[in-house]
Amino acid sequence: MGQNAYQTLRERGFTYQTTDEAALATLFDQKTVTGYIGFDVTADSLHVGHLLPLMALSWLDRLGHRPIALVGGGTSLVGDPSGRQSARRLLTLDDVKANQEGIRPQIAKFLTFAPEGKALLVNNADWLTELNYVTFLRDIGRHFSVNRMLTAECYKSRLEAGLSFLEFNYMLMQAYDFLVLNEREGNILQLGGQDQWGNIVAGVELIRRVKGSEAFGVTMPLLIDPRTGEKFGKTNAGAVWLSRERTSVFDFYQFWRNIDDQETGRLLALFTYLPLEECQALARLEGNLINRAKEILAYEVTALCHGPTEAAEAFLASIRAFGAADPQNEVYTSSKLGKLSPEDLLANLPTVSLAKETVGDMDLAALLVAAGLASSKSEAKRLIRQGGAYLNNQVIPAGEENALVKNQPWFAPGEATLRAGKKRYKIVRLK
Repeated sequence: MGQNAYQTLRERGFTYQTTDEAALATLFDQKTVTGYIGFDVTADSLHVGHLLPLMALSWLDRLGHRPIALVGGGTSLVGDPSGRQSARRLLTLDDVKANQEGIRPQIAKFLTFAPEGKALLVNNADWLTELNYVTFLRDIGRHFSVNRMLTAECYKSRLEAGLSFLEFNYMLMQAYDFLVLNEREGNILQLGGQDQWGNIVAGVELIRRVKGSEAFGVTMPLLIDPRTGEKFGKTNAGAVWLSRERTSVFDFYQFWRNIDDQETGRLLALFTYLPLEECQALARLEGNLINRAKEILAYEVTALCHGPTEAAEAFLASIRAFGAADPQNEVYTSSKLGKLSPEDLLANLPTVSLAKETVGDMDLAALLVAAGLASSKSEAKRLIRQGGAYLNNQVIPAGEENALVKNQPWFAPGEATLRAGKKRYKIVRLK
């Protein structure tokens, strides 16, 4: 079988818990393994937090195995209580359908689906929405102990705040997904985040009880930003999305460029296909050179999600805005990108166009909100008072938040540059 896919996942940092590690590693040496990961469709785009499972499936695909991406059209109607302090907003069938259409092309960037490849994309609404409830309880529910279910972390953390009976069914539904894929596709492996351990083990045990056969579960580590304690992919502006409509390509690139220095090696191993030895060598760079490694990380991940041309544009735009990590100001070269100079591509700083008449009546706080750099005028005013807002690369002095745009020549060439903090830029153009 060549390179062992489980060992590859383990060495690159994808594994947290495994139901039977030795048996699973041996199995990957002996046969083509079919494994799946579920993606609930709670929004019309995936976000950076979904990249870890996408990359895990992608490694299975690249190493000759058969990955299944499951779109949770059925389970999204119920809502996963894992990692939540309160119930999720209930989605309608129309919500779920629209969200599915948004995430399908994002998943397709990481997997090669039939007929060209082995990967499958399935939707659990195809079987969950057709279930007879009484039959489901008799055939599936009888295999579950309520006492044991309540010891699962996904339920324990919610009991005090309140857990609806609707959400209580989620573990049964996810376990049933595993059973259906096992029967229909020969799927023997489920992967998921570490908060999914209870749900995954429930599926492994359900297959054993119903069919008397072996199945496996693997969880992946929860990634936490060491600087904030937040889940990886969360920022002051919210989640970092794979959709360019929700997060611009430039901002997506900057998210990766600005990760904590200490995380560089780990994230290179998880979110790029670079050889592990190269990831480790880049992680050992010190001083200003670690920024070079972070540029490589940012370029590689942006190229995966948005394409090499847009990744190059974001890199060049970042150089124009902040300067290059290396003193030679050389453009990053890879087998995907080839040789480029700054003149080869236009800068790709995120831009917003606003009506000239509307902007003229705004004060600076309102302009920051209109540009998407603050969520409210109160936040914008606080940013200005703290010295964190810039106009045309000059700090906006405290007390100027109410200054009207029409009284100043800030847009003399028809555009102005706004910045919030060190890294969030917007070009505001008048139309």
